[in-house]
Amino acid sequence: MERPTAAQLRELFLFEKLDQGQLDWLAGHGHIETREAGTPVLTEGEPATCFFVLLEGTVALCRNIGGQRVEVSRSSLRGSYFGATQAYLELDQPTYQMTVESITATSMLQFDADEIGPTIRAWFPMAMHLLEGLFWGMRNTQATVGQHERLTALGALAAGLTHELNNPAAAAVRATAALRERVAGMRHKLALLAQGSIDPADLPTLVKLQEKAVERVAKAPKLSPLEASDAEDEVADWLDSHDISGGWDVAPVLVAAGLDVEWLESSLTACPVGVTASAVYWLRYTVETEMLMNEIEDATTRVSTLVGAAKQYSQMDRAPFQVVDVHELLDSTLVMFGGKLKEVQVVKDYDRTLPAIPAYAGELNQVWTNMIDNALSAMGGSGTLTVRTFRRDEHLVVEIGDTGPGIPAEVKSRIFEPFFTTKPVGEGTGLGLEISWRIVVNKHHGEIRVESAPGDTRFQVLLPLEDARP
Repeated sequence: MERPTAAQLRELFLFEKLDQGQLDWLAGHGHIETREAGTPVLTEGEPATCFFVLLEGTVALCRNIGGQRVEVSRSSLRGSYFGATQAYLELDQPTYQMTVESITATSMLQFDADEIGPTIRAWFPMAMHLLEGLFWGMRNTQATVGQHERLTALGALAAGLTHELNNPAAAAVRATAALRERVAGMRHKLALLAQGSIDPADLPTLVKLQEKAVERVAKAPKLSPLEASDAEDEVADWLDSHDISGGWDVAPVLVAAGLDVEWLESSLTACPVGVTASAVYWLRYTVETEMLMNEIEDATTRVSTLVGAAKQYSQMDRAPFQVVDVHELLDSTLVMFGGKLKEVQVVKDYDRTLPAIPAYAGELNQVWTNMIDNALSAMGGSGTLTVRTFRRDEHLVVEIGDTGPGIPAEVKSRIFEPFFTTKPVGEGTGLGLEISWRIVVNKHHGEIRVESAPGDTRFQVLLPLEDARP
């Protein structure tokens, strides 16, 4: 093992101000390493165990961005340093932040991070306090802004969900008020029965007519406005021809329930003479009541569906790490964006044969949220949003595409950097994709890839089919 000399170390700008005792310590604890051209020195994500200082040759510093190797910088400057550059901090399980490769044959000084870290802290205590303050200040700032990013996204989704909940809730309230009036009318009809205005012998016929009408409501065809208007005119004319008053008011209700002239002719023939008008009014109250109850059921079902989607999205009452169906997560996230999808065509292309996968479900929902929100922003609120799932080797792939203008080539390599954003000032923090990257790559050991061209931008999230946690 070749050791450097104190004189060699003094020639390096990093060590030129050290005293003789410090140089002697470094000379005794470091050794010279060599690498051939094209060989790696250290790999991003591995434990940061060594601190390197370049003596000869050229190295490239690279990062894995979007599933691609991106060269960040290249250096042949004697004295350049890399590796465990944060050894002076007392961090739990630090890792290399970049991959370093030898472009040419290289010679480097190598120091053990566990040895040089405590020594630097002892040599320069005040400088260490300043550096630690800078490091933790930046990290806390990033965490705070990241939390703000999450809260902002959650606030936008909550506003959208509130709007979506308000519509069916208001419909249920209106239908309930109208139903109360119809029930009061039915009570009035019971009073007429008690007074003998309707022959009790005719009651079984009216009840059967009522049951037929209820069945008809469930099968009522959907009519266009023009078709409905024509049908209402026909029913009103039929009512007038049978001396039934208020046809203009009754006809729309009967038509909406699917009770056309043909049905009225065939069904009311069983009614005794003189009871036709009473039967028609009886039918009106019956079908109105049934349609209002259907409206209330539809509205409350919609509320229940939205609440279920919100619960699925937030993963309430569920373990953080679990086996999940990715399609359920995607659907719940899309429901949360309901208010923003009014002018957007959503295309879902799911491979339902894909198995459930082990994942942090709540955090994956945050990934979908960030990517869908970026897609909608890029499209300006209108266009086509495509959500696909498919299998690629041993990974489940979720692809989210949009028809926006695309990502400029000059910034594509930077989109996962903290605080980098292409949105106008005040509209983005630049942490959405960075947070998504950490969730997918660091926490799920997957990948994020990006393909972009004008009118076709696709983010692909690759998730292991098996538990990839160490």
